[in-house]
Amino acid sequence: MNRPTPIRDTAAQDAVRVAPGRARRLRRWLPAAAVALAVLAGLGWVVAGWAGGARSYDAARLRIAEVGRGDLVRDISAEGRVIAANNPTLYAIASGAVTLKVVAGDIVKQGQVLAEIDSPELRSKLVQEESTLASLQAEADRAALDARIARAEARKLLDQAEIDRTAAERDLQRYQRAFDAGVVAQVDLAKAEDTLKKTDIGLASAREDATLQGQGAALDARNKQLLADRQRAVVAEARRQVEALTLRAPFDGQVGQVQAVQHSNVAANAPVLGVVDLSVFEVEIKVPESFARDLGIGMPAEIRSGAEVFPAEVSAVSPEVVSGEVAARVRFSERQPPGLRQNQRLTARIVLDTRRDVVQVERGPFLDQLGGRFAYVVQGNTAVRRPIEAGASSLSAVEIVSGLQPGERVVVSGSDLFDNAERVRISGD
Repeated sequence: MNRPTPIRDTAAQDAVRVAPGRARRLRRWLPAAAVALAVLAGLGWVVAGWAGGARSYDAARLRIAEVGRGDLVRDISAEGRVIAANNPTLYAIASGAVTLKVVAGDIVKQGQVLAEIDSPELRSKLVQEESTLASLQAEADRAALDARIARAEARKLLDQAEIDRTAAERDLQRYQRAFDAGVVAQVDLAKAEDTLKKTDIGLASAREDATLQGQGAALDARNKQLLADRQRAVVAEARRQVEALTLRAPFDGQVGQVQAVQHSNVAANAPVLGVVDLSVFEVEIKVPESFARDLGIGMPAEIRSGAEVFPAEVSAVSPEVVSGEVAARVRFSERQPPGLRQNQRLTARIVLDTRRDVVQVERGPFLDQLGGRFAYVVQGNTAVRRPIEAGASSLSAVEIVSGLQPGERVVVSGSDLFDNAERVRISGD
């Protein structure tokens, strides 16, 4: 059975025809649609940025450093001023008119007279005290003489008692022989025995009196001598004060600032002038409070003068913090530069510690801003907040105990802009 041949469809030959007005409207909206698609694409990119990197920051506002490995030298370097290790100020021990013998800048020798203060009050006091001493010493000498006389008198009485006892003993022996021969009566013998006993009592009493007389006289003489010695100490102090009216150089050096006016009256304990020891100089520096606790007397240091470096050591650390800084002094340990002057500016460096082969990164504000517990690690164009553990730090670097590896890059400055975000985007890096 033959089937009829199907009639071929003409759909393939058909073409869509758009009315002329509608074609014009399409051509008008095509540019707007393209712009809309571009905006949508941009929004998609921003959304993707928010999802993957949060906010974006310009790399020019940040400082990024690479983590490395090496020796970390903890040191302090600061500019200080030269001061004399010995720079005493001489004061007036009493009020009076001052006569200056030198002027500021004069070179002086130890013991040289620098100034004299006229104090009639002190000189009069010295004369009075010396007179009192002479009187007390005379009394002490008289007491010593009286003690000798008393001891001599007591000795004489003791000797007399011994003689009386010896005589009584001989009489008793004579009466005993006579009694044995029947020449004297027994009553006479008994009287001789009683006399001997009396002389024994007298001898014992004389001995005790001699001892007591000697002790009493010695005690009185000692008390008088102690009074004289006390007065002698008063005289010595008054004489010292009078001698101190003459101000002398305590060592070889140079006259510093003169604070008194020639022939003027100065008050007691008022400064007169200063003397500078030119043989020993130190450098006074200001150290940040955070480093001050690590400083110790005797720590090695170095002082730079021009192109030359001189070995030194820490000689003093102030216990007081002023404006976040602590004053410290560094002293030359071997030799010092020639021609140093008071208040000259020099650079001092103190080595606190050296840590060998540690992971470290450049020191920056991120340590304080993040408490040393976090850092932003740069990964491509993104910075990720990562916990770290910071160790020792120097002026230029900080040790990383954990959290970072050599070769990684860290935002060391500008992380305060991130507001503790977990992830930020960095543009222009």
